[in-house]
Amino acid sequence: MAAGRGADGVYRTAALRAGDSVSHRSDALDYPGVGATAKSPAHWPEGFRTLRVSSTVGRGDAAFAAAADAVMTWRLHRTAGVRFGTGATRAAEGVKVVVGLGAGPLRLHAPCRVVWTVEEERRTGWAYGTLPGHPVRGEEAFVVVQNEDGTVRLEVLAFSLPSSWFTVAAGPLLPVFQRWYARRCGRVLRRLVREETGAGGPGHGPRAAGDESGIDRTEHP
Repeated sequence: MAAGRGADGVYRTAALRAGDSVSHRSDALDYPGVGATAKSPAHWPEGFRTLRVSSTVGRGDAAFAAAADAVMTWRLHRTAGVRFGTGATRAAEGVKVVVGLGAGPLRLHAPCRVVWTVEEERRTGWAYGTLPGHPVRGEEAFVVVQNEDGTVRLEVLAFSLPSSWFTVAAGPLLPVFQRWYARRCGRVLRRLVREETGAGGPGHGPRAAGDESGIDRTEHP
């Protein structure tokens, strides 16, 4: 896997290509366009449902640092109610994660792999790609961005298709759930940032800071 620091001191990892350094068929990513969520949607593979949801989670450097840490250490997802089965404490290219969805005997196990990460001054996040056995096929990214005005946003970007009988049977309910979860991630991250920074008052409360209408789009093939 390609990794290193650039001249600006920023640590970057490159996207994992399907078949790179894998020794078992079950470890092979099962969709085209691996790493495409790091690019504009124009570069995403054709025929997939796409999702783009943006939520404001805070403002200022402290808010960005808190949000970035929560995303990179899985804290966001675990607080949002998703079980992350992995021995890694932090997102890094190549890390395999088994996501637990649901509860009890109905819990689904969805294997995936981190395909790229970015850690820059105003942009931090990662994306996972699905492995065989995941109920959908595709890629999803969670990226924290700080705008020039200091506003901190969580961007959730994804392209996917159902790959099991029950996700196919879910029909239009699947993208509804995906959009709901993306928006939930924004609400949860906003709360985590507020708890970490102690921010409150105008511009920092859950509604004042939580503009979820900037980008909220699900597109179908």
